[in-house]
Amino acid sequence: MFQPSNHSQDASPSALMQVDPKETCIVVRDEMQNGGFPEAQTILYNSKKLQEDLHVLGMKIKHHEDNIKFLKSHKNKLDDSILDLQVTLGKYHSSTLPNNENNAHSSNQSEDETMEQILQYEKSAAGILCRLKTNHGTQISHPSFTNDVLGVVATLGKVDDDNLGRLFSEYLGVETMLAIVCKTYEGVKALETYDNEGQINKDFGLHGLNASIGKELDGRFLVFCLENLRPYCGEFVLDDPQRRLDLLKPKLPNGECPPGFIGFAVNMINVEFTNLFFLTGSGYGLRETLFYNLFSRLQVYKTRKDMVLAIPCISDGAISLDGGMMKGTGIFSLGNRNNVDIRFPILSVTSTLPDNYIDTEKQLKEIKWKREKMLEDIKREQALLDAAKQSFERKKEEFVNFLAQSSAYASQMQAGFTPR
Repeated sequence: MFQPSNHSQDASPSALMQVDPKETCIVVRDEMQNGGFPEAQTILYNSKKLQEDLHVLGMKIKHHEDNIKFLKSHKNKLDDSILDLQVTLGKYHSSTLPNNENNAHSSNQSEDETMEQILQYEKSAAGILCRLKTNHGTQISHPSFTNDVLGVVATLGKVDDDNLGRLFSEYLGVETMLAIVCKTYEGVKALETYDNEGQINKDFGLHGLNASIGKELDGRFLVFCLENLRPYCGEFVLDDPQRRLDLLKPKLPNGECPPGFIGFAVNMINVEFTNLFFLTGSGYGLRETLFYNLFSRLQVYKTRKDMVLAIPCISDGAISLDGGMMKGTGIFSLGNRNNVDIRFPILSVTSTLPDNYIDTEKQLKEIKWKREKMLEDIKREQALLDAAKQSFERKKEEFVNFLAQSSAYASQMQAGFTPR
């Protein structure tokens, strides 16, 4: 609960009682009754105006204090809800861990292979970040500038089979597969800083890890900032736990769906539950931000022949399971397939989750997101409260000075009317 400081108590409207304008006002009123002076009328008007201003500012202070009290009360309720949901999910993990050990091992094999492939690019930004992750138990600690980093593109999704993984990797290319993904632009700025001449400062960010890791970052690297990407704003497939995008299927001029059409690449990426919701300030997840920007409406067909027949309804490129590739409308990628060695992990078969697990996970993400928004609101209200208190103090000082001046004027008037 917000407790006002001694300073705020001094700045409250009751502080006006410390300055008593009665004597001055009585003299001024007497002066007006005895014939009136324009100066006396001005003094009364200004006195009333200053007191009204102080009253309004005092009400603003109380309004912001009440708002902060209300927001903090709701934040505390959200904290309790988060704790309850974490306990619920924790009970599930602890009760199912022994049964899933074999499945977890088989799942981690593919993820480990992806990690090893990334580590081969030891002088890349992705390689350095993955080295930090794999050495978490050694003397190398995680620097604070990586807190906003969600991961490397190749580690943030899974595919159903190796062929699909190879096709997606070839379509995106090594540079994109090794790109770093940050939630906010603050995270992007923390990865690389510059001096006054615009040159990279090698003592901070990723470049500053040279001494601890022994590998110097070489060349440029891509970074995706989720909050700055233009997200997909349409509907989602109904009752789909993976929140696949409800994209309109392609239609040939005759109105039929092209033969051999399998689906959209953006919906063939499997995303972890924790990354499906509320990664950005607007509540978007990975599919509608990162993967939608990577693949857009890239279509997937069974054969190259099917893909060619579907050209009239291909707008954002297409690939086929036998190696056909179109980068966009009228842009064909020909020649032998390029075997990109950085690939998405393969989705493994895991035990069935309880019906309410995904809903609970989603609810937890949503409440955490609401809590972050609540903290932003509290911070904003606190800034408004501080500004109101400063305005009150300035207005109070102005009022005290006014009373001192009007008191001197009243004394002169009294002296002038005193009989000799």
